[in-house]
Amino acid sequence: MRRRQFLVGATTVAGASMFGLPRRASAQAAQTAVDAAKQFSGSEISIVWEAGLQSLDPLNFSGPKWEELTGIKVKVIEVSTAEMFTKILQNHRAGAAAYDALNVIPAWMPDLVRAGALEPLDAMVDKHGFREELQSIAPVYRDNQMMVDGTIYGFPDDGDVFLMYYRKDILGDADIQAGFKAKHGYDLPIPPTTWEQFDHVGAFITEHTGGKPYGATFFRDAPYAQFMFQERFRNEGGKFFDAETMKATINSPAGVKVFSDWVEENKWMPAGVQTWGFVENLAAFLQGDSAMTVSWPPYGRWAAGYGTDEEALSWVPKSQIAGKVGYAVPPGGHPQLAAGFALSVSASSRQKEAAYLFIQWLNSEEVSLERVQLPYALRDPFRDSHFASAEYKSRWPEAPEYLAALGEGAVKGLLDLSIIQTDRYEEALRQGCSRLWAGEDPKAILDDIAGQWDEITERIGVDKQKAAYASWAGNAAAYPS
Repeated sequence: MRRRQFLVGATTVAGASMFGLPRRASAQAAQTAVDAAKQFSGSEISIVWEAGLQSLDPLNFSGPKWEELTGIKVKVIEVSTAEMFTKILQNHRAGAAAYDALNVIPAWMPDLVRAGALEPLDAMVDKHGFREELQSIAPVYRDNQMMVDGTIYGFPDDGDVFLMYYRKDILGDADIQAGFKAKHGYDLPIPPTTWEQFDHVGAFITEHTGGKPYGATFFRDAPYAQFMFQERFRNEGGKFFDAETMKATINSPAGVKVFSDWVEENKWMPAGVQTWGFVENLAAFLQGDSAMTVSWPPYGRWAAGYGTDEEALSWVPKSQIAGKVGYAVPPGGHPQLAAGFALSVSASSRQKEAAYLFIQWLNSEEVSLERVQLPYALRDPFRDSHFASAEYKSRWPEAPEYLAALGEGAVKGLLDLSIIQTDRYEEALRQGCSRLWAGEDPKAILDDIAGQWDEITERIGVDKQKAAYASWAGNAAAYPS
């Protein structure tokens, strides 16, 4: 299970005009794509998209607009994130040509490239004049989620990054501040910048308020927790492997500290928090039951009430905290770029140029700015121009602070682990998180995970995986500098 799968089955809504998004003129790269695509008018291309709310972008906004501009129909194939990698690979191996354009999680790209499933894009990027606009994608996405071995295989298209959300009114409360200083001997930090501070603040608020609200809540469900482990482990100084031997080092003191700290944190969080997913945590925060949390960017928009009056977001609890929320990168200062999506072209497609032109248009400066402002589509800002947009900053009073935090995350963010057969390693970590919530010893769990990782590495081949890991670890965003 990957990303925000609670969104599968979301209701269809009308297009972007419902949100007052302007129909602005296309930027140069967008218009170039439109003009070139008209030669394929009357054809149909398919694109694989994450099922649920996410698919409402191509279904209701970008797909119909592309057909209006070019005469090319867009068939949206909705696939759950858990099945997307497998289906893309199976389609390629079968030579079925069922998919033309693709959404892929960047951590999958090396495996898909090794399998020959992704089309190299450099030639078409140059033919259609897109290289310059690609440079304005925020560097951490552009430099780490676009190329494999120096060749472009995808356009980073979703600024997924964890942010911390905190109640400014609670952390700024005079009684809470005074009591905190009396207990801990330092001023209550707004917001906490280390996990030690976070734990001090969260535990004190729960103690002071009796759990109304709790000091913090998290989604602890294993598929989400494994991303949070990757982030916090590295911020605590952990490394996934010994770079020389490729022995797993996830069971180092840093890993044990993270697991042990989680167990202690749960004691001052709501009962049963270890089973919470995205929705349970969202509800607690929006209803005012939690003073701090960490999640993907949609929490920040929905906490302000942005777009939540739309039918497709009717399941989102009405925010009780609008105007009271602050935004920051999580403690440790280096947030996880958890999941995200890139636009690619299937190597098996029989309409590669038409598919390419569609994703160039989608990803272009102007069109992407419209798309990241669709409240229902869950595409998060990923270009420098998105973070600086006066239009986006006007969406709600605290939007400039929100975009500034996202912009900081785009500079300091950490990449998901991406090596050969990454999901096998992640599955062992997911199972380990579940075992932690079942009460097993943190060190024993991590020792077992390390053993499983070593077995996976042996099956793949130590030298092959060592080379893949060296390539990934050589990125500036692999570990905190």
